[in-house]
Amino acid sequence: MKACVQRVGRASVTVAGEVCGRIGTGLLVLLGVAEGDTANDARQLAAKIAGLRIFEDEQQKMNLSLADVGGSMLVVSQFTLLGDCRKGRRPSFVGAAPPELAERLYQVFVDAVVQKGIQVATGRFRQHMEVELLNDGPVTLLLESRR
Repeated sequence: MKACVQRVGRASVTVAGEVCGRIGTGLLVLLGVAEGDTANDARQLAAKIAGLRIFEDEQQKMNLSLADVGGSMLVVSQFTLLGDCRKGRRPSFVGAAPPELAERLYQVFVDAVVQKGIQVATGRFRQHMEVELLNDGPVTLLLESRR
């Protein structure tokens, strides 16, 4: 599993002109599921991201987690994170999980974050989405569940 995590002042996702997910202060997580990923990978990555201390404390040091600041998480499926661009100019997505597995593990990830007491908004799986965000910092991190 791969995740692009962005600390945001606000973020939203729109499908067919309808806002289907919106948060204020928090994390936008673009989540890609790879072939061979498991529910355990999803739960571990969710715990890692939920616990990241990337919000500033009183001394402007990144020392606070999402729960510490009362933030939310917007999770958007993003299979293109698994794009392999090492050969040619057109990405190969053979490393991405099949849609059925990807959707199931995406939901495991979301459920694991909710179980941590964090409010979660989502996009819509397998839909064309427009994502808007105000990146705070900017702070952007790339994480992988394993490998």
